[in-house]
Amino acid sequence: MRKGVSEAVVIGVEDDKWGERPLALVIRDAKTGGDLSETEIKTHLKSFVDAGVISKFAIPDRIVFVDALPKTSVRKFNKKELREIYGNSRPILQRG
Repeated sequence: MRKGVSEAVVIGVEDDKWGERPLALVIRDAKTGGDLSETEIKTHLKSFVDAGVISKFAIPDRIVFVDALPKTSVRKFNKKELREIYGNSRPILQRG
């Protein structure tokens, strides 16, 4: 995990051009992530593209900073709930 990030999850959301694109939801680390930006995260992810680990298409178009991420009873990210909140045609609300 990148310095400055406490938790992160990526979900697929509707996209008019591609059908679906990744959306990253990130919780900044309270001690080291205060000024962490979307650009810094994308630059970090690009290093994995340059190394051939992921494709350029895998870098999310949008990175949203949030205060909390819902989890299931077994502490996994609740992607169903996240898609209901952030997916489809609902507006993205940035927090933090």
